[in-house]
Amino acid sequence: MSETLITGLDIGATSVRVAIAQARDDGENAGLEILHVFEQPTEGFSRDTVSSIEDAVGSISRCLEKAERVVGVPIQSAWVGISGTHIQTRASRGVVAVGKMNGEISPQDFERAIEAAKAISTPPNYEILHVIPRSCVIDGQQGIKDPIGMSGVRLEVDTRIVQGLSSQIKNFTKCIYKAGIEIDDLVFSLLAAAEATLTTRQKELGVVLIDIGGATTGVAVYEEGELLHSFVLPLGSDHITSDIAIGLRVSLEVAERIKVEYGTLLTKQIQKKDEIDLSLIDPAEKGYIAHKYIAEILEARVEEIFDRVESELKRIGRSGLLPAGAVLSGGGAKLPGIADCAKRRLRLSSSLAHLKATIIGGEHLRDPRYITVTGLCYWGWHAQQRKEKKMSFSSINTTSAADVKGRVKKWLKALLP
Repeated sequence: MSETLITGLDIGATSVRVAIAQARDDGENAGLEILHVFEQPTEGFSRDTVSSIEDAVGSISRCLEKAERVVGVPIQSAWVGISGTHIQTRASRGVVAVGKMNGEISPQDFERAIEAAKAISTPPNYEILHVIPRSCVIDGQQGIKDPIGMSGVRLEVDTRIVQGLSSQIKNFTKCIYKAGIEIDDLVFSLLAAAEATLTTRQKELGVVLIDIGGATTGVAVYEEGELLHSFVLPLGSDHITSDIAIGLRVSLEVAERIKVEYGTLLTKQIQKKDEIDLSLIDPAEKGYIAHKYIAEILEARVEEIFDRVESELKRIGRSGLLPAGAVLSGGGAKLPGIADCAKRRLRLSSSLAHLKATIIGGEHLRDPRYITVTGLCYWGWHAQQRKEKKMSFSSINTTSAADVKGRVKKWLKALLP
């Protein structure tokens, strides 16, 4: 049974999450079924980077043990999400001559073009995580989506390179291996969340996915069906908690409860006389605080996040020009009224992310904080399907740099006792 299970592992600044899924093929209900989702508080991570390997390994191991007790079989490998401000994307183009004498472009020609795109001058301390094909050019003819089977002499492939800091990748993957499982592949978490939520039509029209995590906010912009731009902001829902703790002079634990139980961005619905009794949250705390004041603290930080997103959209010339609007995911997207705030600040239609219909699961999957870990299982499911099909442009729409994973694995296994 363990061979048929697909495991996703999402390690964030506040929580480690493991999802167990299984492909289901029963006619109309065919899809990916999420069997279980497990969660464990994170230790050893600070702002999505490793601060203590031993603590991080402990957090990952405890979450995996929870999963194994329920599933009843050992978890041997997982599709692992990686994020952080060190992740960067850049454009690259690979150019090759068509190999066949008759000029017909083969999958091998396309693969060679992808390899040529990888050969960009990557900074010495960075590693490539993904090479994402965007479009092709055959003998000067642009805008080609699927070149396989076409004829030509010169093939050019425009790609988007996703790369991360080598030291961060090594430390991160070392934690996974020391926890006792193999890595099926490292996946940029933002891409996994996008694949599980954004429809083909949204990507074609133009859409921005904003994933608000604990320490960071990931942003991916899609247009004409492909990734146009992505970036990670060093701001997240933990900063909102810190703002409340500073503003009210309470502990972080109390501030977190206030955010979860009373946090809202619907300031117009709060009366000036509405107050919150702090002793109901923590008996050690005394006094009352205006509910509107708390909402104003939240609103200021959330508006800052969206303003930073808007500045980046202006830089790439897409401010207010994405017809499919903004889609919000991550634990931070649970704040009431956040979609309205995004609509005001970004001047785009905004909504909360929803999983695709082919992802089957319980009501808990409606929680936006589980989207990324579910997306990792979805990514793994599609990767397995691609292996079963003949190689084509569409079947390798998002090509992962597996050779990088192999090198990292060798480095880390040499370091392990």
